Amino acid sequence: MANNKEKLFSEFQAPTTQEWLDKIEVDLKGADFQKKLVWRTNEGFNVQPFYRREDLKDLKAVDSLPGEFPFIRGNKKDNNLWFVRQEIDVKHLGQSSQELSLEDAKAANAKALDILNKGVDSLGFKVPGKNVSKEFIAALLDGILPQYVELNFKTCQRHCVELAQILVAYFKEKNYPLADLKGSINFDPISKILCKGKDVSAVLSEAKPLIEALAELPGYKCINVNSVALNNAGAYIYQELGYALAWGAEYMNVLTEAGIDATEAAKRIKFNMGVSDNYFMEIAKFRAARMLWAQIVKQYEPKCDCACQMHVCAMTSEYNQTLFDSYVNLLRSQTEAMSAAIANVDSIVVTPFDKPYETPTDFAERIARNQQLLLKEEAHFDKLVDVAGGSYTIEHLTDAIAKEGWKLFLEVENAGGFLAETLNGNIQNAVNASNDKRHADAAKRKEFILGTNQFPNFTETSEGKVPMECCCKCGHEAGELPALNKSRLASEFETLRLATEKAAKQPVAFMLTIGNLAMRQARAQFSCNFLAAAGYKVIDNLGFKTVEEGVDAALKANADIVVICSSDDEYAEYAIPAFKYLDGRAMYVVAGAPACSEDLKAAGIENFIHVRVNQLETLKEYNAKLGI
Repeated sequence: MANNKEKLFSEFQAPTTQEWLDKIEVDLKGADFQKKLVWRTNEGFNVQPFYRREDLKDLKAVDSLPGEFPFIRGNKKDNNLWFVRQEIDVKHLGQSSQELSLEDAKAANAKALDILNKGVDSLGFKVPGKNVSKEFIAALLDGILPQYVELNFKTCQRHCVELAQILVAYFKEKNYPLADLKGSINFDPISKILCKGKDVSAVLSEAKPLIEALAELPGYKCINVNSVALNNAGAYIYQELGYALAWGAEYMNVLTEAGIDATEAAKRIKFNMGVSDNYFMEIAKFRAARMLWAQIVKQYEPKCDCACQMHVCAMTSEYNQTLFDSYVNLLRSQTEAMSAAIANVDSIVVTPFDKPYETPTDFAERIARNQQLLLKEEAHFDKLVDVAGGSYTIEHLTDAIAKEGWKLFLEVENAGGFLAETLNGNIQNAVNASNDKRHADAAKRKEFILGTNQFPNFTETSEGKVPMECCCKCGHEAGELPALNKSRLASEFETLRLATEKAAKQPVAFMLTIGNLAMRQARAQFSCNFLAAAGYKVIDNLGFKTVEEGVDAALKANADIVVICSSDDEYAEYAIPAFKYLDGRAMYVVAGAPACSEDLKAAGIENFIHVRVNQLETLKEYNAKLGI
């Protein structure tokens, strides 16, 4: 039987790479292969349209196994179980209007007990520093069995040691098996510098006391790398990877210099990383991150390879979430969670779809939980260890993104390390530059935001929704360092559309379709999508026999904007007569960039929309002309 299987395809000759390329060039009919099929990533490398086994021959990490150094294929050997985590912000619960009380802790506790029965096995509690007390924590954790639930805490950096001491005392008082407990305390002063522009580096001196306070809880991480903040500020994938590695290395240096054993230091570090909707690249990012972190920790000569494992909580991105057409956020976060699960992370937080405009509702939180449960109970992703391993494309992407991330890591190290670069503002400035570039690309529709700058919902209104602003109060004086700009990618389009909603009259854009059927339909569809992104009411039409008929119909519909949609050749015939007949009674727009554009401009036509214009700036200009 074995011999028969080996001979099954022996009669077929395997095509070479060159034969594939020759076939592709024939099918392209002379089109440029590099322009048509090769993807130039934001990470600085090219992705080919196909890969073969031969492309992996020089990749040493391909031969490693799951659970083995350098852990590119994950920390786990037998399964891909991950924690389904949900965040609970205590300050949003309870009935008190000013200072939090035990009632707020009890309300958070009730919510935690409820969701633990709905598929969650990891809780993230955000507790204000002034509420860190024995009584408050006891009320918060009442009835929760920490040996079965991963518990994660975030509080004021200056209260982390106190919180650790309270937790250890509480667990000992309850006789819980301390060695079996899993969780974390989110101590990360560097993220405060990045996000708030405040130099709190002095707080790093509490890192050693914090680890010492958790000595009896070996399963608790306490030194966190919150590179999710970079993701939510628009960082490119290679930036989050490279900076996260430098961030972690900075903490390794701080801890070992303070006298903490390298093995103990590495085991206390946790990475909270973002995950964007760049599906395959995100899978590759997490695999590359584990491999590179293992190499970094190895240089400290830990007592065991297990200290070289990177422990990651993946959090779906807030940067690409939108206020309008917000149910599309579910599609984004589902692919993001899927990337993280396939990449074998340790825990996942799915950001509720309504986060951009409100405190997430029970419904939104339930959907977020179920998105992970689908991956576990329907797709059985928890049964598969590194299902991506061996994929020619993903193995190549892992290697390529690792090289770019490592290059950035070395740049930061050579410049003095992550803390020094943060205090200099260089990290913030680099990420903010990426954010600006992405906003500029979105404005030009080089980066699509489904439901916002591409295929917006024509009839949707905000229904009173407004973007949520950060309401974090740290209680300390603000510094003068640069801070990360966390404006979401869709924010400028949302501001534009919300302004349109407040206008006395919703602008009406009328499609004057005439001439060539295919061209007028294509350009009308493009124009409707283009203008609806500003919240205009768009009216499409089947076609008119004359421009006069079209203009009359537009005026009857109370149009504020008339868009002529035809073919390039026919614009020479129709565009100027339509413009003259309209006679300034509405804004006149030509859909396209025809060869006769200069003649049209000479006749007084000044508005053109096509794929090369800046959509956002054009719509702002139109709003200004409409008095909005």
